[in-house]
Amino acid sequence: MSSFTYHRNSAFFNLFLAVLVANSSFCFSSKVYVVYMGSKSSEDPDDILKQNHQMLADVHKGSIEQAQASHIYSYKHGFKGFAAKLSDEQAYQISKMPGVVSVFPNSKRKLHTTHSWDFMGLMDDETMENMGYSTKNQANIIIGFIDTGIWPESPSFVDTDMPPVPRRWKGHCQIGEAFNASSCNRKVIGARYYMSGFQAEEGSDRKVSFGSARDSSGHGSHTASTAAGRYVANMNYKGLATGKARGGAPMARIAVYKTCWNSGCYDVDLLAAFDDAIRDGVHIISLSLGPESPQGDYFSDAVSVGSFHAARHGVLVVASAGNEGTPASATNLAPWIITVGASSTDRDFTSDIMLGNAVNITGESLSLLEMNASRRTIPASEAFAGYFTPYQSSFCLGSSLNKTKTEGKVLVCRHEEGSTESKLEKSRVVKEAGGVGMILIDETDQDVAIPFVIPSAIVRRKTGQQILSYINSTSMPTSRISGAKTVVGVQPAPRAAAFSSKGPNALTPEILKPDVIAPGLNILAAWSPASVGNMKFNILSGTSMACPHVTGIATLIKAAHPSWSPSAIKSAIMTTATILDKKHEPIRADPDRRRANAFDYGSGFVNPARVLEPGLVYDSQPEDFVAFLCSIGYDEKSLRLVTGDNSTCDGAFKTPSDLNYPSIAVPNLEGYFSATRVVTNVGKARSIYEAEVVSPDGVNVTVVPTRLVFTRTGQKIKFTVNFKVIAPLKGYGFGFLTWRNGISQVTSPIVVQVATPSLGLVR
Repeated sequence: MSSFTYHRNSAFFNLFLAVLVANSSFCFSSKVYVVYMGSKSSEDPDDILKQNHQMLADVHKGSIEQAQASHIYSYKHGFKGFAAKLSDEQAYQISKMPGVVSVFPNSKRKLHTTHSWDFMGLMDDETMENMGYSTKNQANIIIGFIDTGIWPESPSFVDTDMPPVPRRWKGHCQIGEAFNASSCNRKVIGARYYMSGFQAEEGSDRKVSFGSARDSSGHGSHTASTAAGRYVANMNYKGLATGKARGGAPMARIAVYKTCWNSGCYDVDLLAAFDDAIRDGVHIISLSLGPESPQGDYFSDAVSVGSFHAARHGVLVVASAGNEGTPASATNLAPWIITVGASSTDRDFTSDIMLGNAVNITGESLSLLEMNASRRTIPASEAFAGYFTPYQSSFCLGSSLNKTKTEGKVLVCRHEEGSTESKLEKSRVVKEAGGVGMILIDETDQDVAIPFVIPSAIVRRKTGQQILSYINSTSMPTSRISGAKTVVGVQPAPRAAAFSSKGPNALTPEILKPDVIAPGLNILAAWSPASVGNMKFNILSGTSMACPHVTGIATLIKAAHPSWSPSAIKSAIMTTATILDKKHEPIRADPDRRRANAFDYGSGFVNPARVLEPGLVYDSQPEDFVAFLCSIGYDEKSLRLVTGDNSTCDGAFKTPSDLNYPSIAVPNLEGYFSATRVVTNVGKARSIYEAEVVSPDGVNVTVVPTRLVFTRTGQKIKFTVNFKVIAPLKGYGFGFLTWRNGISQVTSPIVVQVATPSLGLVR
């Protein structure tokens, strides 16, 4: 999305304007501008219209007639603002008026998908057709979403121009509260809900919102529309991030399995959903949920067990990595799952904080509320109340603030946990105590924008210290917080999100997790109007949002290559991912912008432009996963509890590192080690690939053979990767193996940790 936005107190704007006015001083031609004025309060719509006309009259030399003639449209329901024909100079004058958040030209937009799909470089259907990739088969691909249900009336789920439901579909539309047979259509072809596990734990009399597949929280609608939503002409969040939108695979079918209620998702229900989804005939299962770390072993984790069965039936499972953001916190670790971490895009939602010393600071926010004047600003610790200590009150806990000390002020609060809801709650606490604004110092530095209930902005720890230093340096510190605005073109991007759970794999370190990262920070998609504020769309952050981006990409691969196994699809996504940002620099990791590594991003940031033609794939069959389980110590008795057959450990791998995985991890290298891999040619029949290796520090990595010669499509060639310790290595080292043939490059990350001691070497 590209537009020029006028913002108050912007040096760049003033510089641009000087050139603009100089070039247009003799040209008074008008063009259409949008004047955006933030959130609508309780004003009468007619009063808003009169206000718009008066503002226009002010730049038309007092002429109401000219004002009305230039006026095109008033925004007076979901948010405030108007559209009008203005000269550049008039637009500038209006941008300086009280209450105006921004003024921007009515630019023509190309189709993009809440920005994240466009940012990833996903081509539209026509472009892909011209390149020889038919996406028409999307309509035969069925995605099962195990989540909080769906809001079927959302424009993201209309079935206009969709062909009849695929014959292979065996599911049904389960009737329930506010959900009948007509709630399903040719887009949402099935819906089920599961309450038995929930009721067993919390009582059958526990009240729930919609005892049906209808989504009351919005999460399920958000994830489904991100992966497979139809085209929506004007998707926005209260006027922010406006644009045309679609999911990654807009013609794919959606099947809903509601297992998650207000308090969470129980294993009994999750497994029932997996069971039904496999029977119903879905091709892909998407789960934006998982356990807290540390995850239990594969036999005690419902997602691991359910997805194991899915993989055995040819169903790919895509799952989120978790939002704990610390080393070894990734969950959904099974190698038969594709596990997705979160990244940023190049779009932020920001609010300006104008300090009394004329310093302007940018914070994160989704609050359209803004202050009309600067107000006294104090640390929340100074407003402590009752039995609370200043330290406790600094976190703006419930009832911790003295109303007399807080009344009419901006409070600087602290935050040190990952919960989005707790950040929002702090703004409620400040509001209830009489505060008029909040500056929230996020000590976890997560960059997540929040829809606060008063003018508020989140700043990082270092910036927060700068603000506190200003407060301590003057007797009357003040600040003024503006409403949120959309900023596009933020760099570097993508970045690994601070909240995204990371490797190494705490359960089986020989399997690198997460597998890839995808956009998960401040993602706009469909929402449930029953959740809050009657909203149809919402902006959320989390690996929950990253997961369906990969689900959408996997759907496109399945549509183009219907015979490919789940492992082949997974390999295509992983080996075509990139470790470079949009400026071709190494991807950085928030919060400190350090150089990211494979524990942050796995194989890298997904690249949908390359996934349909990966060249080679690392394929695995169900029996390979049985051999993997045996290699990590499971006996045949416990193994058969999962497989339900007479599986044996006769073909067990010597080490889990021998699973034919698209990444290679060696967590305990002692001297010398070899891992084997097999690649399958899915590109041109006759092709030659050369190996290129970047070895981790302290380790020499070689490949035998270094040249792979293929003579037919589908041909498999085995190779060996050899590791030798050559120098002391502290912690993990990172490298890469890439197979190149001039057209394709097939890249696998290499992760190695040298055992201590090794060959007399010490760390």
